[in-house]
Amino acid sequence: MRKAYFLVLILWTCLGCSNDDSGYEPTPQPLDIPKIFSDNIIPPVIPTGNKQTVEGVALGKRLFFDRILSADGTKSCASCHSPQSAFTDNSPTSVGVDGIAGTRNSMPLFNLAWNYSEHFAWDGKELSLERQAEEPVQNPVELHSNWDNVVQRLQAHPEYPELFRLAFETSTITKELTTKAIAQFERTLISANSKFDKYSLGQAMLTSQELNGLDIFLREDKGDCFHCHGNPNSPLWTDNDFHNNGLDSNFTDLGLGAVTGDPNDNGKFRSPSLRNLAYTAPYMHDGRFTTLDEVIDHYSEGLQDSSTIDPLMKQIDQGGVQLSPQEKADLKAFLLTLSDPLFLNNPDFQN
Repeated sequence: MRKAYFLVLILWTCLGCSNDDSGYEPTPQPLDIPKIFSDNIIPPVIPTGNKQTVEGVALGKRLFFDRILSADGTKSCASCHSPQSAFTDNSPTSVGVDGIAGTRNSMPLFNLAWNYSEHFAWDGKELSLERQAEEPVQNPVELHSNWDNVVQRLQAHPEYPELFRLAFETSTITKELTTKAIAQFERTLISANSKFDKYSLGQAMLTSQELNGLDIFLREDKGDCFHCHGNPNSPLWTDNDFHNNGLDSNFTDLGLGAVTGDPNDNGKFRSPSLRNLAYTAPYMHDGRFTTLDEVIDHYSEGLQDSSTIDPLMKQIDQGGVQLSPQEKADLKAFLLTLSDPLFLNNPDFQN
């Protein structure tokens, strides 16, 4: 009788759990928008079909760091997007599971929810953050897997079906739900605690050199950087648009032109944010510049003319804006105030 009683109790308890589950909903987790953003730019882009939730973000974070997404279980998204490097890596071009180097530098990941055009990657080929999360898994030079196999591995995993149920109210795993979870986590990667952010909020002071560097950054007759990379009233420090910034006179990588098929777009690449430059070397779409000094030298006297060079690349006949050594040093000092060391060590972003 005692055994029968406990069997009935267990059955009743399980039925009760099942009834409770019928009303289950994931817990909403709106983005924690910093004041520097809410004061200066419009709200972030959150798809109506992929609202942020506690469970979705947690699942996306686990997937981001899990090597189960790769063909041989040796690499994850974080292999090329490390938190300690502002979610990039420090090689010119990243190496995939087969030891093959790609042709592009790994882009840093932060403030992605404020890319209003929803064109991601250096060439803008991915039209949402969810779509962007699909491509590396099946790219033969990156994780070199295929989604059918990935979904099967996740479905057979002892924990993932339940984590998907908590995040999306179904334990049936799909590619679409996997990329939705990863996108939810990536939207939480917000960097807004640099020295310049604190200066803008009246919480810190800039040195005279840093202030002079800001002036050079903004002046059209000096650095003239703000057209592509924003100004203090636009704390993204990028326009997220596509420009030919004079890297080459002939193109081995067509960039946006390969996506649109328009020759007028050849050699154009998305402007990366200038935030966290101290951690994201090497620079440019192909990682050709090892140091920030080389980047400044390029715009000062290293521009290469071509048929699609952006009109914003002024003084092309002189090779660039011709900054003095002191102006270069001041500009660099300002750019380094855009670094956010707390972003690198935020426990919410660690594995």
